[in-house]
Amino acid sequence: MKIALSTESTVDLTEEIVKENDIHILPGTVILGDKTYLDGVDINPLQIFEYVDQNKILPKTAAINVYQFEEYFTGLLKDHDAVIHVCLSSGISSTCANAIAASQTDGLKGKVFVVDSKSLSTGIALLVLYARKLINQGLDVSEVYEKVVKRVPYVQASFVINTIDYLYKGGRCSGVAAFAAAVFRIKPQIIVDGGKMHPGKKYSGRGVAVVKKYCEDTLAEFKNPDLSIGFVTHSHAAPEMVEVAMEAMKKRGFKKIYETTAGCTISSHCGPKTLGILYINDGGDN
Repeated sequence: MKIALSTESTVDLTEEIVKENDIHILPGTVILGDKTYLDGVDINPLQIFEYVDQNKILPKTAAINVYQFEEYFTGLLKDHDAVIHVCLSSGISSTCANAIAASQTDGLKGKVFVVDSKSLSTGIALLVLYARKLINQGLDVSEVYEKVVKRVPYVQASFVINTIDYLYKGGRCSGVAAFAAAVFRIKPQIIVDGGKMHPGKKYSGRGVAVVKKYCEDTLAEFKNPDLSIGFVTHSHAAPEMVEVAMEAMKKRGFKKIYETTAGCTISSHCGPKTLGILYINDGGDN
């Protein structure tokens, strides 16, 4: 059986990883003013940051609709017998519900298996790469689907936000909170739990010190990692911030650590210099 492995541009993987693992990507939509762009196709995060700096207006993002998914899945099935598609969390976007709806239409039902990642960014990627491993082992599509779904609750996805300007402009925090954060250099942690984003610890200080403490806290709290693979994902953070995170994961014993840059959709909500470490916290695939 030939299985297509698929996800959306919110997976935040490099082109090299995508090609190496034969992953099909459906891009999301980013809206700047009156112009619409495809995430990672005709716009990049640095252009978004520049737009926000100049216009003081946040970009908007749009969910991939049912019709887009129907066309996309139909195209994949021309060369494949089945599709495993790993979605952005249903608690964050309606994209997942639209993918599921499309998978139930005539011609697609029983051939397209949609996994709700309950995560975002390279939290999705961890499940996608696990699915690739299972596909390469020759498992049936239903077995791949079931095994990937079982690991969903164990994905550890969290980030530390460098600036809360984007949260403030997006209506996610008050003006008082934004002012206090600026004065005291507060960098909030965002944790993805149960498919939704929740505030975590609050850090203060400069970038490198904050990242070091965030990594220490995260690795201590989520202390049963699958050490075979982990991610350091950031929205154009300073090299020294990235280096601290990479070293923390190396010290913990991760065998393969990928550094990736957040794409347009994720960057539109978190702002520049956000950084996270992501891994599956279940001790490994047994």
